[in-house]
Amino acid sequence: MTTIGHAPTTDDFAMNDRAWRIADEMCERSAELRIHSTRLENGTRLIDAGVDTRGGFAAGLALARICMGGLGHVSYQPVVIGDDALPGVQVWTDHPAISCMAAQYAGWAVKVAGFFGMGSGPLRAQARVEHELFAKLGYAESARRGILVLETRHMPTEQVAAWIAQRSELDPSQLTLIVAPTASIAGCVQIVARSLETGLHKMDSLGFDVTRVVSGTGTAPVPPVAADDGVAIGRTNDCILYAAQARYVVDATDEELALLADQLPAVASRDYGTPFHEIFARYNNDFYKIDPLLFSPAEVWLTSSGSGRTFHAGQLNPDVLNRSLFS
Repeated sequence: MTTIGHAPTTDDFAMNDRAWRIADEMCERSAELRIHSTRLENGTRLIDAGVDTRGGFAAGLALARICMGGLGHVSYQPVVIGDDALPGVQVWTDHPAISCMAAQYAGWAVKVAGFFGMGSGPLRAQARVEHELFAKLGYAESARRGILVLETRHMPTEQVAAWIAQRSELDPSQLTLIVAPTASIAGCVQIVARSLETGLHKMDSLGFDVTRVVSGTGTAPVPPVAADDGVAIGRTNDCILYAAQARYVVDATDEELALLADQLPAVASRDYGTPFHEIFARYNNDFYKIDPLLFSPAEVWLTSSGSGRTFHAGQLNPDVLNRSLFS
């Protein structure tokens, strides 16, 4: 399996503009969504979706759509895990490489002036700080305004906004930054809406060209909101590793997909089999010691757009999920 690079295409989908319109709608509905928006003195718009506000399921759907650059469709539906029907999120897109990897993937670590947050959303396609990834995707935006979602418990300052703006070649007044902690309803929703994205990220890690993925749909349960971010990180990860299901249509041969399917689900990882908080403790809370191939959906289906054959691998694991969410 090889990765094929492409010449960057500017503003094919204008994801930042698409996401900006969703953020404008959020602000118009701020009381209903239980969010709060304000502006820093340098003009950056901040939207709090769970730090000092309650947020909720409606805000979580909007965040998930923004993270996917307006190219992903997100809705709630029950998901059946073992004997239980749990609340869940379904996502689908006809532009998986761009919406998931160039926008939704939380690949931008924003670390400045004592602030830390994981950044996702379409501003990543403008800043392109992940040079190797964007070279493989062959996608770039030259936006007039940009939007970034930050997974953190602290609201960004003017210094943080200026740092992000500089790396995005924008003025701070052209930015919208949305914040939701992991241990918030909106934060949980936008994270478990990554059922497709985690599979694409693992494909990339395995050396498969994700631009060959034509369309995809995925589901994952929404965990109960946790009392702190550490527990919430474990629960949201387990909802993907042990309960997410993802289906992809791929421009690939049957031989390629048979090989890829066997490697793609979380069960193929050496660290699979226990709740994420136990895995984390096993490595002395060092995230980077965990097998990176663990982070993928529990169950996958890969359909060849050429032959029409479908290859299935992985399984749901209700026992581990229940230990994580309810024990």
